[in-house]
Amino acid sequence: MSVITSIAGVPLFTTVGEALTWATANGLSGYHTHNFQNQVGYMGGANHLQATGLPTNTNAPTPPTPSTNFNTGNIGGGGGGY
Repeated sequence: MSVITSIAGVPLFTTVGEALTWATANGLSGYHTHNFQNQVGYMGGANHLQATGLPTNTNAPTPPTPSTNFNTGNIGGGGGGY
């Protein structure tokens, strides 16, 4: 079997046949595609949710959440010496 990569623990194969074999072995049917590094890959299971239990975009990087924890303490300069 030629595995391109793994997405959410599920292999992405170079051929439909490999994806269907994996699907059958894991109690699934069908296949769907993903693009990985400009190459089409085939994953067992009729859709990503069936194959992984996760929505398609779950594996997409998430942007950082802006911080809302602002420091409201004393802000000021140091004092001058006498």
